Amino acid sequence: MTFSIIVVCYNAGEKLEKTIASIRRQTEDDYEIIVQDGLSADGSVERLSAAADLRLFRERDEGIYDAMNRAVSHAAGKYLFFLNCGDYFADEEVLAKVKREIAGNSGMDARRTEHGNGETDSRGAEKKRPRPMIFYGNIMERATGAHVMSNPVIDDFACFRNVPCHQACFYDRRLLVKRGFRTCYKVRADYDHFLWCYYKARAVTVYMPINVASYEGEGFSESGENRRRSAAEHAHIVKKYMSREQILKYRLIMLLTLAPLRTYLASHEKTAGIYQAIKRRMYQIRNLI
Repeated sequence: MTFSIIVVCYNAGEKLEKTIASIRRQTEDDYEIIVQDGLSADGSVERLSAAADLRLFRERDEGIYDAMNRAVSHAAGKYLFFLNCGDYFADEEVLAKVKREIAGNSGMDARRTEHGNGETDSRGAEKKRPRPMIFYGNIMERATGAHVMSNPVIDDFACFRNVPCHQACFYDRRLLVKRGFRTCYKVRADYDHFLWCYYKARAVTVYMPINVASYEGEGFSESGENRRRSAAEHAHIVKKYMSREQILKYRLIMLLTLAPLRTYLASHEKTAGIYQAIKRRMYQIRNLI
């Protein structure tokens, strides 16, 4: 099985049914749906139509990231994708497009292999194995109506500034089985995990020029208090993966490029579209250099 689509929920109401319907409209059927429910009491789970493609697990959890970790333990797909309640696939061909991207990148070269921990083949040569991969694309942000392009090149500055949101990422299952989300982070656990994948697990990141998800926005991580918590968690996380010199350099770049103003422009409906169009153009120019 290629894909496990994971939906975590708690009293999600009609959003749960709509998200599941979005998955079932996919033309590619090589997937399973994992619904991890935190013992909802609103009847939303009971309204789900039973089918072979859906596996439901109901148990108390300690929050969003704990629920995501629990869901991973049940997933059988080679690539895992987290689709929040209220978010949808951008169109009916998303999984088909991603599967083609995966197939097109299946021939790993020497730069995309790692040593096999001392294992040897029949000739006594050390085995090499493909490095785990993260395939990621773009999202459509319904709160602002903007098309948000992910950074096509993941490097140190990209990791400091803005990694793809998890609604845009298809993770090699090994990355989540080996190390789940750190639940000590209430807002930024997915950011911490992406940096761990990049720096510690040495995952290969592959940008796909496709729209993956229609993102609802204005969720848990975007309240006023959680925005402040997000900033504090970001500061704590980058210290684990980057040097003091790198952090100071990137903070200065963010200051000089008016990061607070750009954040404001990106978060308001009247300016988000223009801002995102300029950002897409900058990414395109960078790729041509």
